[in-house]
Amino acid sequence: MGRTIRTCKLARRSAAPSAVDRHREHGSAARSSRGVAAADGLRLLAGARRLLGGAALALVALPASASTPDLLAYMQARAADGDGASGLAARRYADALAAVPGDTGVAAHAYRQAITAGDLKLAFEAAATLGHAAPADADLLILASAAAHDDLPAAQAAIRRIGKSQLAVLSAPLAAWAALASGGDPLPLLAAARDDAVARRFAGETRALILIAQGHTTEGLATLRAVLGTGQASEDMRIIAARLLIGLGKAAEARSLLIGDAPAIAAFRARPGTGSKPTLGFGMSALLTRVVTDLIVGPPGPLPLAMAQAAVIAYPANDRARLLLGYALGRTGETNRALATLATIAADSPYAQAAKGGRVQILADAGRMNEALVHAEALAKNGDTAALQRYADLLSGATRPADAAPIYRRIIDQAKGEADWSVWLQYGAALDEAGDWPGAHRALAQAVRLAPDEPLALNYLGYAQISHGEPVGPAQTLLEKASRLKPQDAAITDSLGWAYYLSGEPKRALPLIERAAAASPTDIEVNEHLGDVYWAVGRRFAARYAWRAAQVVADAENAARLAVKIANGPAQRP
Repeated sequence: MGRTIRTCKLARRSAAPSAVDRHREHGSAARSSRGVAAADGLRLLAGARRLLGGAALALVALPASASTPDLLAYMQARAADGDGASGLAARRYADALAAVPGDTGVAAHAYRQAITAGDLKLAFEAAATLGHAAPADADLLILASAAAHDDLPAAQAAIRRIGKSQLAVLSAPLAAWAALASGGDPLPLLAAARDDAVARRFAGETRALILIAQGHTTEGLATLRAVLGTGQASEDMRIIAARLLIGLGKAAEARSLLIGDAPAIAAFRARPGTGSKPTLGFGMSALLTRVVTDLIVGPPGPLPLAMAQAAVIAYPANDRARLLLGYALGRTGETNRALATLATIAADSPYAQAAKGGRVQILADAGRMNEALVHAEALAKNGDTAALQRYADLLSGATRPADAAPIYRRIIDQAKGEADWSVWLQYGAALDEAGDWPGAHRALAQAVRLAPDEPLALNYLGYAQISHGEPVGPAQTLLEKASRLKPQDAAITDSLGWAYYLSGEPKRALPLIERAAAASPTDIEVNEHLGDVYWAVGRRFAARYAWRAAQVVADAENAARLAVKIANGPAQRP
């Protein structure tokens, strides 16, 4: 009925623009310009203009010390960078940096592109060129490499630099792990951590792990349980601590942490392996994994990507870090590298199922929906509820509600009377979109019975009822309750206003729909409703203005329908 996704905000993900173009490379790469005589500068510049176009060249910021011979490589790098061709960009930045090895302008761009492309050699070269001007996360890469190679002096120097940077909150836990690795006393370093909530949390978690590593199992477990939260962070910490305990030969204590049915916990409980040693690399990787888990839910950016990369370098056996690296790459549009990273997680890893699910999501987010659906269907065949949910959500997002509905029904049936209200809501929405309103009504009513104070369920059922021509009174009651529970929700406000309009109270509807339109100025349906209400109260010019606002963002079919309404006014309601 055209309103489902906006109103219900179901568990669907709209596909991102295709990442295929972002990964294409522009034919064969031009030869490096190293060694070209300065007298050839004008020829190179003309060639660059032909390659990029004069306007594009004007937009490329050149490094302050760029010499003519490296100009083409630098501009090719910037062009590829802007087009999302990270591999080509990294290679051209490497050429440019080799031509002017001390140029910090080239190095700054090269560093970020190297992290994105996974070119660690270039990343370290660029970081060395930048020196103190390098981003704070560059020292995390340097530390990770030092930890992986047991280079304690280099690691300690990197930790000291981190302590003076924007990432200083990590310095005390990192210094503690380094002290443990060198045979020193790590606990006083944690006691001296900065006095803020984030620093205390990281210090407390690190203290618990180090106590376990030192053999103080009872105290370590008590400390760990005191700082354990809920959700993914708790799951990660339990597995990290269990790895240490198993490595110390304390399998029973490890099993005491591996409770619950979270997929990674259950998989690790079934196949615990031989555990881990409390090295600096292990500790650093565990800490960064913990941080990236928090950061990855925010906007995409360079820091989660660099941290996840450092976590993998420091301790390559950390599959949770590999999983996060894949997610971070996917969110920055590096689809192919993201998929390749997830493919390195072994089939017997506790994170194997998460990697398979991550592959589906990365493909969907990249606009490769057909591939995503193929993989999602294969994962759903074993009847796992999470896999079924993922598959049904993708089918809904791909506008295949008739295919999604039976999958949602299967989830409900498998729950044996314990299905959550949200699944009933999704089931009802799929039936509604597939044209089965009677079935949808029953499912939506069940969602409301299970969650009578859930605005989402109340709004969907109420609006669906009036959209299908059912009596406005009962629907209006549902919508008024939804509005009381969530008065700032624009979709609910619009739904209630529309109910008032349909019940013959356009003046009562008008302020509500005006408020909804102000909150959602590009919503087609809200603007169309606003035009209808304006027309009903005699404001014909304002009505046509609102319909034109809806028409601007409408698809071709709705734009044509709105054009008729703009010309002739709304059709008479029966």
